[in-house]
Amino acid sequence: MQPVQLTGKRDHYIDNLRSISILLLFPVHTFMIWNNFGSGFYVWLEENKIYSTLIVLINPWFMPLLFLLAGISARLSLEKRTTKEFVIQRINKLLIPFITGMVFLVPIQTLYARKFFYNYSDGFIENWRYFFTHFTDLSGYDGAFTPGHLWFILYLFIISILSLIIFRYLPYKKVVQVTGKLHISCIILLFIPIWLMYYIGNFGGFSIGKNLALYLAGYYIISNNAVMEKAEKNIKWITLLCLASTLISAVLYYKYLFYGDIWVCYIGWITILVLLVYGKRFLNKKTKFMEFARHASYPVYILHQSILVALAYYITREFNNIIVQASVICVGSLILTIMAYYIINKIPVARKIIAQ
Repeated sequence: MQPVQLTGKRDHYIDNLRSISILLLFPVHTFMIWNNFGSGFYVWLEENKIYSTLIVLINPWFMPLLFLLAGISARLSLEKRTTKEFVIQRINKLLIPFITGMVFLVPIQTLYARKFFYNYSDGFIENWRYFFTHFTDLSGYDGAFTPGHLWFILYLFIISILSLIIFRYLPYKKVVQVTGKLHISCIILLFIPIWLMYYIGNFGGFSIGKNLALYLAGYYIISNNAVMEKAEKNIKWITLLCLASTLISAVLYYKYLFYGDIWVCYIGWITILVLLVYGKRFLNKKTKFMEFARHASYPVYILHQSILVALAYYITREFNNIIVQASVICVGSLILTIMAYYIINKIPVARKIIAQ
């Protein structure tokens, strides 16, 4: 197998892993309707241990992977752009879609939360006013203000801009030789500083510190060819460790509801390493479907949760069987989101803001 090389050309496995992670949002947010770890959701029925355990197995790595991949992409982007061009690109790609989504999409989710929990019967306009004038725990499950799923875009924008200061005083070229000499055990143990950073800027479990650490790990470490070569050479035992740890995690949560922060960071990090290596091996290709997914994944992320919550509100009233409910919500929201993406793609202004 050829080692990972990050050059000026596009590494397709990075885009493909990103697209797969975003697709996982549909089952994860569907299962959130039955979560049993006290998180709540805009539409919440009852606790289901199986669905909750599935969330616990995916949660440690699929959003962290997106931040790490963003760090890798940032290094490639800054090789082709000036800092000013990079900032402008981040504003257009992240900040403007975030603001647009906060105005038009997230209030839809709180509208259905109020309908579901409080039998709210007024329209969107009154709810829109309520959304921007009531502030509680920022979850939005009570109908008040929340960034919703767009927290990821906001965090990524903040992290992208803050990191430029770090990159200026600690250029990649100054650390590349050091990171390239890291022993595989040191690479595995990187989950420890990621865990420690979790407690910095933590708002309801969404940590700026942890995601900054993942972003920097992508930029400085994972984008280093020598580091990934070591992961590739040791992939067999890393994979076995990952599978065993994942099995243990499932048992610990299903039987004892254990979900410790350091354990989550460990599981997330070792799974990310495995996914990167196998992604390079099997997903580093360009197909028509993958090309479609590359362009659609970001607008799908922006659109998906508002559509899923609205659909869940109606489906949970029409069907009683939990398997039917989950299946229709997951598959139906995916189909409706893809349809919405196609429609937006036909509208020049909307396409420029969301579907770029």
